[in-house]
Amino acid sequence: MKGTAKTAFMLLVHNHPEQLNKFLMQLVEEEAADVFIHIDAKSDPSMRERIIRHPHITILEERVAVSWGDISQVDATLLLLEAVCNSDVHYDFVCLRSGQDLLVRNGFKQFLSEHRNSLFLAYRTLQEKDFGMVKIQWPKIVRNRYANYHPLRLLRRLLLLLYKRGVHILPNRRYFPEHFTLYKGSQWFTIPFEAAVFIIDFLNKNRWYYPFFEHSLVPDESFFHTLLLNSTYKEKVINTNLYFLKWGESLKERNSPQCLHIGDRALIENSNMFFARKFNEQFDKEVVEYFKARVKLDRANELVAHKY
Repeated sequence: MKGTAKTAFMLLVHNHPEQLNKFLMQLVEEEAADVFIHIDAKSDPSMRERIIRHPHITILEERVAVSWGDISQVDATLLLLEAVCNSDVHYDFVCLRSGQDLLVRNGFKQFLSEHRNSLFLAYRTLQEKDFGMVKIQWPKIVRNRYANYHPLRLLRRLLLLLYKRGVHILPNRRYFPEHFTLYKGSQWFTIPFEAAVFIIDFLNKNRWYYPFFEHSLVPDESFFHTLLLNSTYKEKVINTNLYFLKWGESLKERNSPQCLHIGDRALIENSNMFFARKFNEQFDKEVVEYFKARVKLDRANELVAHKY
């Protein structure tokens, strides 16, 4: 197949529409891609009107209130996948990103054209000692982001510790096939269009799959990974999400990507990744303007090619 890859970007967004518009212009200038946007139902009602209008940008009418650690993250992604698959356009790739991302390296369309059959998602096999993430029926109130020593976060740690020691409180009794391996990783992915269609088709034909994850903890980090890595697509998966992220160093921040600033420019560029997160203009506008001005989706690659 010749030509550059036609890509559908799916964005999960909830704030900073003016900054989001800069990411969108990186993607849709010169009609380089289509973008499908899900706005968190909890967002400011004015956000939709503050997003740029463009023939290659579609904002979903149906919305869910997205919460950390909850199946709502998966629900929002499924709405986007269904919109892409029902769009009557046969894309080459489908790419899930957040509204606080930016392109930070030129040549992404060329890169995808050279890897047309590959799936890009970061993953690891979930070890038995960590099965509590999915094999505990987590109450809604526990599936939330809390400060380090919040009582409900401590309760969460206690339940996981007990599970590791063989005490299975609140077991997930939903069906799950024994031959399936559980996987976990970053929720962000870039997959061929056919794999996106496969996900929707699989879920329609296997109604047991979604309920198993419905009350798990942080299901967006295992739902799609487990599905794809237990399919014939497994051999085509490359273990990267193509992101630069800077993780916190303290106990409080080590599991969260930190906001990037202009002092991180060299680290970002030297990473050879195509995307970075998270950006926040209120934290540092200069770094946003720097990459917005220099990087576009369809601009020729200026860096050394990835080796996979």
